[in-house]
Amino acid sequence: MQTFSSDGVSLAYVDLAPTGDVERHATVVLVHGFGSSHMVNWVNTQWTKTLTHAGYRVVALDNRGHGQSQKLYDPAAYSSQIMAEDVRRLMDHLDIPRAAVMGYSMGARISAHLALAHPQRLTALLLGGLGIHLVEGVGLPLGIADAMEAPSLDGLTDPMQRMFRAFAEATKSDLKALAACIRGSRQTLSEAEVGRIAAPTLVSVGTTDEVAGSGPALARLIPGAEAFDIQGRDHNLAVGDKSHKQAVLDFLSRL
Repeated sequence: MQTFSSDGVSLAYVDLAPTGDVERHATVVLVHGFGSSHMVNWVNTQWTKTLTHAGYRVVALDNRGHGQSQKLYDPAAYSSQIMAEDVRRLMDHLDIPRAAVMGYSMGARISAHLALAHPQRLTALLLGGLGIHLVEGVGLPLGIADAMEAPSLDGLTDPMQRMFRAFAEATKSDLKALAACIRGSRQTLSEAEVGRIAAPTLVSVGTTDEVAGSGPALARLIPGAEAFDIQGRDHNLAVGDKSHKQAVLDFLSRL
């Protein structure tokens, strides 16, 4: 991985060249979800292989507090707006004037804030694992932060707390940094703000996802947006679903 400084914060990223027979001369920037990393969210699920094989240049970062990027412990350092600027600065660092930006869960929230703040930088907005909770919710429950700070997984009984703590432990994450991230990255967008998103947008949510909220409900608020239901998939399994990948490729091919 390579690193760069985003306003003094060291962030890790990969920059992958197209491998397919057709080079599309287009870039897709990938923004992972809470407690994850570019490796877990995008490489292990074959997203990077899928996109590069389809002819796209792929850039994926580890968000601040995650993966190989710098760990911070002040919740104020993790606002969605600040993390959106991390993505924008990475694009600046790599001289990428415009790209399709794809985020999953928290990464989708970050990507939506980026689309609103810098509309000229996005050729497309791909929101996965986040539906109407972008507007009506404030991200994952605050209890997830408590779960990160609990003495052990064994003492937790709430299923969602247990799920995220077990995931964080499996990815060997910095639990203190993740607790700060949950507390700091809870910004919503209003219906009016969502209505100003100008990039062509695809909202993809699993039909059994209890975290994201309705994908079609969010898509109806974004001018011209499309919704894709990832059949039979929950929040975790929807990420790498084959139909999800195909829907994204089809969407990008129509731009």
